[in-house]
Amino acid sequence: MPSSPKKKNDTSTKSTPSFEQALEELEDMVETMESGQLPLEKLIANYERGAELIGHCETVLDDARKRLELITLKPKASATETTHESTQDEAPTSTTSNNNNDDEIRLF
Repeated sequence: MPSSPKKKNDTSTKSTPSFEQALEELEDMVETMESGQLPLEKLIANYERGAELIGHCETVLDDARKRLELITLKPKASATETTHESTQDEAPTSTTSNNNNDDEIRLF
């Protein structure tokens, strides 16, 4: 019966883990490796698995970062275009009015 939990663990490590699962596995591995109780071969195997998990986590974070950039840039792009258009429309009016006014009129 103890073989069934190992199969579940083997299945979860072979399938693509979520970011949180990968991070938890990494934390557990680091704790175990730092204990100094593992044989060299197991340390190397854990190091290799850790490198895979780090790569996976970096990929997930990069994808999330790109999605957030798209979300935050869409409203800014629309607002920038609107602001840019209105600024272009207003700029000649304000420039023209400043050129036509002299100092005495601005004082009153």
